[in-house]
Amino acid sequence: MIEVYALVSKVNGNIYVGMALNAQNRLKEHNSGKSRYTKSFRPWILFRIENFPNWKEARAREKYLKSGIGKEFLKSLVP
Repeated sequence: MIEVYALVSKVNGNIYVGMALNAQNRLKEHNSGKSRYTKSFRPWILFRIENFPNWKEARAREKYLKSGIGKEFLKSLVP
């Protein structure tokens, strides 16, 4: 299963959307500074995971969540 995940920055509330085989492991990488974009806004909290059977479907969902309407949907879910 491929996981599409959403993170929120505790520093400024930015939302980051990505996909990975294991979202929990990927969160650890984001919080350890291995991603250039997310490095400056650590720490991150994982607040949404969606599972997909293949990369194609996961990528389509990731693109949607990165769109304007997708970001608004995610903002409504932020804890």
